[in-house]
Amino acid sequence: MKITSVSVRKITKENSRLRGIASVLLDDAFAVHDIRIIEGDNGLFIAMPSRKTATGEYKDVCHPIKTEIREEFTNAVLDEYNKTDDEATETEE
Repeated sequence: MKITSVSVRKITKENSRLRGIASVLLDDAFAVHDIRIIEGDNGLFIAMPSRKTATGEYKDVCHPIKTEIREEFTNAVLDEYNKTDDEATETEE
């Protein structure tokens, strides 16, 4: 598996830790959308797409199984986030 493309949309939302939304393309054949970039207490991290269950819990829709792949996703998304200029920032209310 190779990450062939990453796109990031920065978001500025007052009183929110959400910093952006990313999409990752794998092997030019499989896309993962709605990866959230969140400002945590120890810096930025990513959260994979999730869905709310009937019990009110959130479960990932898709996610890396191996630690190495999760790190690869995280590094690729955060690298692109850091490259994205502030002109591409959206403000949400």
